[in-house]
Amino acid sequence: MKKSLAKCFMARLGVAGAIASATLFASVAPAQDRLSLADRVARLEQQNQANSGTTQLVNQVNDLQQQVAQLQGQIEELQHQNQQLQDSQKAQYADVDSRLGRVEKGGAPAGQPAAASGQAPQQAAPAAGAPQAAAPAPAASAGGNNPGAASPAEQAAYDAAFKSLRGGDYVTASRGFRDFLVKYPDSQLAPNAYYWLGESYYVTMNYQVAIEAFQRLVKNYPQSDKVSDGLLKVGYCQIELKQQDAAVATLKQVTTKYPGTKAAGLAQERLRRLQRQTAN
Repeated sequence: MKKSLAKCFMARLGVAGAIASATLFASVAPAQDRLSLADRVARLEQQNQANSGTTQLVNQVNDLQQQVAQLQGQIEELQHQNQQLQDSQKAQYADVDSRLGRVEKGGAPAGQPAAASGQAPQQAAPAAGAPQAAAPAPAASAGGNNPGAASPAEQAAYDAAFKSLRGGDYVTASRGFRDFLVKYPDSQLAPNAYYWLGESYYVTMNYQVAIEAFQRLVKNYPQSDKVSDGLLKVGYCQIELKQQDAAVATLKQVTTKYPGTKAAGLAQERLRRLQRQTAN
């Protein structure tokens, strides 16, 4: 009897355990499904973020490529401008060297006094027994006075500045001519000093300052033989400063006021070049 009761009790326990196990399994399975779904969503979000990051990276690469292309274009443009400046500077050096070469050879073109060659004009000594000729009138100065012959101190200061110019030391030359003009404003060498001062600025591409020096020459010494060259250089500087209308007017003034001179011929040639550039 006791054994039967024990078997019955054990059977009931088994059924209860099975029911409990089934209930526990049923409650755990959905939780596992929910966790698995959350994991999948998390993984999808991570993938989406990764894809978004890749898209941003691609966009950044495209932007960088465009910037590089733009910079390359700017570099090419700057290289072109630099080449133009180098060509212009070479032409300016050649112009100054040509002028200085003529000066060193004795130099002054026909009809131009020796003062244009960097030396003060000197009166030739009369032949024995010949009557004394009247001394030529000195060049007009900015103040309207007659300065007379250059003193040894004036000549030495002028020659020192001109020597620097001839040696290619344009900074020292410009400083020397400036000092000369401050110290000897009424010197008969002042017109030439203004011209070579302008040249020292022109060849170093200081065009605006060069214009001021050449214009002082043209305004203050209208009778100087350097005026036509000075006015021509004003036009050249205006071209370099992209002042085309002013340059054309200046060059035409050279051809009108100084016909038959070398400056007029150079002005005409430059005007033709400007016309061809405008036509193109």
